[in-house]
Amino acid sequence: MTTSMQSMVTEVGGIGTSPSRPDAAMKVRGEFAYSSDLWHDDMVWGATLRSPHPYARITGIDSSAALAVPGVYAVLTHADVPGVNRYGLEHPDQPVLAEDVVRYQGEPVALVAADHPETARRAMRRIEVGYEVLDPVTDAEAAVAGAGPDLHPGGNVVRHVPIRRGEQDATADVVVSGCYEVGMQDQAFLGPESGLAVPDDDGGVDLYVATQWLHVDQQQVVAALGLPPEKVRLTLAGVGGAFGGREDISMQVHACLLALYTGKPVKMVYNREESFYGHVHRHPARMYYEHGADRDGRLVYVKARIYLDGGAYASTTAAVSANAATLGIGPYDVPNASVDCWGNYTNNPPCGAMRGFGAVQAAFAYESQMDKLAQACGLDPVEVRLRNAMTEGTVLPTGQVVDSAAPVAELLERVRAMPLPTGPSGELDLRRLPGGVSNTTHGEGVVRGVGYAVGIKNICFSEGFDDYSTARVRLAVVGGEPAATVQTAACEVGQGLVTVLQQIVRTELGVEQVTILPMDTSIGSAGSTSASRQTYVTGGAVRAASLAVRAALVEHAARRLGCLPAELSVAGGKVVSTRDGVLADLADVLGDAVFDETVEWRHRPTETLDPETGQGNAHVQYGFAAHRAVVDVDTELGLVKVVALDCAQDVGKALNPQAVLGQIQGGSAQGLGLAVMEEIQTEGGVIRNPSFTDYLIPTVLDMPPMRIDVLELADPHAPYGVRGVGEPPTISSTPAIVAAIRSATGKALQRVPVRPEHITGT
Repeated sequence: MTTSMQSMVTEVGGIGTSPSRPDAAMKVRGEFAYSSDLWHDDMVWGATLRSPHPYARITGIDSSAALAVPGVYAVLTHADVPGVNRYGLEHPDQPVLAEDVVRYQGEPVALVAADHPETARRAMRRIEVGYEVLDPVTDAEAAVAGAGPDLHPGGNVVRHVPIRRGEQDATADVVVSGCYEVGMQDQAFLGPESGLAVPDDDGGVDLYVATQWLHVDQQQVVAALGLPPEKVRLTLAGVGGAFGGREDISMQVHACLLALYTGKPVKMVYNREESFYGHVHRHPARMYYEHGADRDGRLVYVKARIYLDGGAYASTTAAVSANAATLGIGPYDVPNASVDCWGNYTNNPPCGAMRGFGAVQAAFAYESQMDKLAQACGLDPVEVRLRNAMTEGTVLPTGQVVDSAAPVAELLERVRAMPLPTGPSGELDLRRLPGGVSNTTHGEGVVRGVGYAVGIKNICFSEGFDDYSTARVRLAVVGGEPAATVQTAACEVGQGLVTVLQQIVRTELGVEQVTILPMDTSIGSAGSTSASRQTYVTGGAVRAASLAVRAALVEHAARRLGCLPAELSVAGGKVVSTRDGVLADLADVLGDAVFDETVEWRHRPTETLDPETGQGNAHVQYGFAAHRAVVDVDTELGLVKVVALDCAQDVGKALNPQAVLGQIQGGSAQGLGLAVMEEIQTEGGVIRNPSFTDYLIPTVLDMPPMRIDVLELADPHAPYGVRGVGEPPTISSTPAIVAAIRSATGKALQRVPVRPEHITGT
């Protein structure tokens, strides 16, 4: 890893270092308790009956046979929901349990509680539901045109986002166009949806659950239960991955309903097939693009129409549509732009948040177009990007000015300068060839290709959303040593936030011992663990609370030591004077004093987009990454081996360099999956491959070595200058790999994932 600025390391385990994660040893030893490991001595098991049809009218439900099964405690339907039978992350349009209509395959219809999971599933299969099957709406573009019935009041368009900048009738010497499609990708987290609901004597319930956003879960649960918030308490359980798929609720309301109805703790755990039905996925997209440029390859205009399939319910489709539209021309300086994005209802599986959040789909299209433009202008693919790369000060199609570093050209130049991998040599190693140990080739018909791509992603929540985090920091002497505790509701989903928060407190308070308390709803919201925002926003809140503690501590120390507060600081467990050096041990100065501060911290405000022109300062910050992919393609069988996937990314400030590298590697792996293997395949709204047997994700054998170049160009508006890290590498990796496959095969390849038949033409 190389950097463009010196790391400021002030404490052992502080920011700029890579201390061990507090949960690392337990996870690698298999001792970490995930939500599916939760247990209560008196608990019963919950199960969910789901619709087998993508679209049908419910004509009746008979649960008598299920209730007669020995060991069954309850069978619940929509009639048993005591509050509002609706929930939704942004719009409450989804029934807790279906009433008269089911709108997607897998929609929950009834719940069962029993003394054993197999008993619950056996009883579930005895529930008789009458269905009048209806013709499903499955084409998002056709839905915009009005084809098919309205699935919700107001029609099948969740949101239309237009972006207009400059001359709408601009012309150009060189014009390239294309239609591009992105399949439905799954987050494929390894830990299935699960949790434990425990009823309380006060008539409320405690829910221990794997999620991304405790307080929004709580809001939706209390509405369905008809209870005040203080009677529904959520605590984060161990999370086995998320990537957006846990931002919407799954079993939260269901487990609480069963617990309150039976008076017993209820555990729910989805199996893998049910998990495919139980959470949202990445929006499939169909995108029409036209790029106009002068003969030197400099862009004159971009026109785009983007159709996103949101599935049966809204989830975050409105926000995903805004991202796809506002980021739809890519990290380029374009004087004239016309972009329209429609997010739509269909009877396909619901889609919502997934790493990249609308920017992934658009990037595949605009980067494919940039390669077409390079070919049309006789330019190198990197050169055409360099000529159009945005910089700090660029005006985006929304009218927003990029007011921090935008090193698009430098990132491209850095990946281009990295050494290329050598070709096969020496003894034949099948693992290095397409098809691997299946022995499909010994090198005959294998062609190498190289491709480049660069992407842009907004960081944090946008469009005027009140994006904040609450943090509490407490400093006291524990066991003779100064120790800090940190409380937030920010969900640790595996990304390493708990480590970063410890690092921030060590840096600001000069103490080594920092404990992160369990995340729950007893403190104010920290927002969602999404949008690459937690280090920025919750990190900002913890820093602000630590600074408040430090200010009070310095005042206290000044009084005890007879100094001016301005002369004092804390570092390494010591109180330090700018004049006299170390004055005292921090523990001695603290004595019995306790400093406790709670802060609600916000980033700078954003604006909603103008509904007619899409103008407005919609985003807080932008992140950039570039990839170079090298692939070997068996052109006879259509098999692809990604040989190298190198990346350069600006992270603002690497608070934890090792964690930064892990995020870049993980994001790139998900981009590789979308490029060549990952897709939920549906037919008539029915999922054909709801298993990890048929839904393929990259393994260690698929992921190539990565050269990673990290830039640290501080954002002056962000705490420590940080820039969100997790999503940008997912955005540029997919188009880079597909560009490399095109380079090897000469095929147009306008859809991902690329399948063997797309390469062989069979």
